[in-house]
Amino acid sequence: MSMSRRKLLAAYVRQNVPVLLATAGWAAIFLVVIALYQLPAESVGYASLLAVLFLLIAGLIRFRRFCKKHRELEELRNQINIPAVPLPETSNLIERDYQELIRLLDRERGRIIYDKDRAYQEMTEYYTIWAHQIKTPIAAMRLLLQSDGAPDKDELHEQLFRIEQYTEMVLQFIRLDGRGSDFVFRTVPLDDCVKQAVRKYAKSFIRKQIRLNYEPVHGQVLTDEKWLVFVIEQILSNALKYTARGEISICMHPGRPNALVIEDTGIGIDPADLPRVFEHGYTGFNGRADKKSTGIGLYLCKRIMDKLSHTIEIESEVGKGTRVILGLEKAPLDVE
Repeated sequence: MSMSRRKLLAAYVRQNVPVLLATAGWAAIFLVVIALYQLPAESVGYASLLAVLFLLIAGLIRFRRFCKKHRELEELRNQINIPAVPLPETSNLIERDYQELIRLLDRERGRIIYDKDRAYQEMTEYYTIWAHQIKTPIAAMRLLLQSDGAPDKDELHEQLFRIEQYTEMVLQFIRLDGRGSDFVFRTVPLDDCVKQAVRKYAKSFIRKQIRLNYEPVHGQVLTDEKWLVFVIEQILSNALKYTARGEISICMHPGRPNALVIEDTGIGIDPADLPRVFEHGYTGFNGRADKKSTGIGLYLCKRIMDKLSHTIEIESEVGKGTRVILGLEKAPLDVE
């Protein structure tokens, strides 16, 4: 409810007490000087009347502005429907209006954060449940395929494998953006990580008749084994997807002892697309031609490698193939 005109005037006077005291002091000095010099009363009275009139007009103008600002702030306060912020006490009405607005905005900010956190939690729970539920029909389909002698059995297995892959990608995407930390760092043999990924795609290599050049890599790496294996799997998946014939090679970088290289002889990446391959949702020329690319795989790989304090680089030439370099050097960990 708006303050009455009398209360507004009282608040205005309290706010301008220093100005009123200064004016009164100036008037007192003025009167003392007049008395000492015994100036004519008529001239003094006329000058005083003009001075008082000027002060009244100036005061009324300032008072109107004061009332207008108070009404505007009060209207803003009534439009905002939003824990109290501890602010210093003040006797200034305008400052109190601003403080009340700050409190209301802080409550609204808290409500927005709460609503977003709740919506995110609900979304995460839904997709987590969905990803686990879909595993049941996947398992049932696999059992049926094992007993089915259909001529397109291999193709059905391949499509089922893709469903499993995309489901795993959804789970990893949710975990990566989760509030908690799913990372467990320890020193693991790099060869074990690579072999896990290769075993997963062994049937795809056979089905597409793609040759794998791989010699066991020696060395230990400080990382999270599960997440690093996921990255290697995604790189192999892309290599198989865009390599119609030829080979895929996995080896250590000749000039960097702690860098793993995965190279294919596929269609390559257009130079214009290379700077953006790690962007969320960016598919590039190859993705648009394939019409099945989501633009999520490499984005996830970059996010994961950053969190593992590793690096990922891509070199490519159209028509000759793509080379992915995973830098596994030890570095300060990203603990965001």
